[in-house]
Amino acid sequence: MLHYIAMIELSHIHKKYRVARREAGLGAAARALFSRQYDTIRALDGLSFSVAAGEMVGYIGPNGAGKSSTIKVMSGVLTPDSGECVILGRTPWKERKQHVQDIGVVFGQRSQLWWDVPVGDSFALLRDMYRVADADYKRVLATLTELLDLGALLRTPARQLSLGQRMRCEIAASLLHSPRILFLDEPTIGLDAVSKIAVRSFVHTLNREQGTTVLLTTHDMQDIEALSQRILLIGNGRILLDSDLAGLKRRYGAQKTLTVTYAGPTPELSQGMALLPDSLTGRAVIAVDTVALTLPAAIAWLCERAEVTDLAVADPPVEQMVAAMYREYEI
Repeated sequence: MLHYIAMIELSHIHKKYRVARREAGLGAAARALFSRQYDTIRALDGLSFSVAAGEMVGYIGPNGAGKSSTIKVMSGVLTPDSGECVILGRTPWKERKQHVQDIGVVFGQRSQLWWDVPVGDSFALLRDMYRVADADYKRVLATLTELLDLGALLRTPARQLSLGQRMRCEIAASLLHSPRILFLDEPTIGLDAVSKIAVRSFVHTLNREQGTTVLLTTHDMQDIEALSQRILLIGNGRILLDSDLAGLKRRYGAQKTLTVTYAGPTPELSQGMALLPDSLTGRAVIAVDTVALTLPAAIAWLCERAEVTDLAVADPPVEQMVAAMYREYEI
């Protein structure tokens, strides 16, 4: 087992926001000029966790749970009300200039590229901002260009890129200074299937070959399944669950799916089985509750009652398990 070396440590982080509220309408707008009402939002409420060197962590939770606020604290953009955050021995919001040399941040809905200039010019400006040596810059850019298939994109203004092209360039921009830690805040939002696969493949390669520590926030559970070794669930500003994906499947994956191809009549189902809507004539898709009926017993039951020609077993989708988590923790 590898020795655990914490690169990121958050301890009892609190952050509150005051949000102005008013009713709709002209009268309410006029009253708000003289008397405003505010609600207090607890974005982070005693948040604590640590991440080891080289880990790939999926950071999940519903909208408003505190994911983006956490990323902003860790990147030094946001100062918490209280608590400690130490990343590579530094406090991000107190030592921002030194801190940003070791981190890369990608916000899926924000851009660090200059809109009207070619991507290559944006990269050159970022090189100068991070004081990257020219030889190192050329080496890293050549690697990123090959792995992310940037090619002609370097000569294209950011405003003329498709969303998938722009996200590949955004990821490259965050890595030009060879950071040790990469924060990805919904990096595949709005991307097509091909672009998502390209981004996932690149991040996986980066972690495997360079040991880059990755913290990923996303609502796309396929990102989580493809990239994350460990999952943190945040809700109401607190960590509710810390588990690896295998543990998550053991805890929330009691229901298996059997896809059975058969000849003759539809097989009779036992207690603990349920026929799913995507079944067809000659092909039954069956949900099996493995708490009520073991998988071998379910397969034996079907084989005794039908002429089975093919059979496949699948775990429940990660989305289904995450939904079960949300229900359990009432978030």
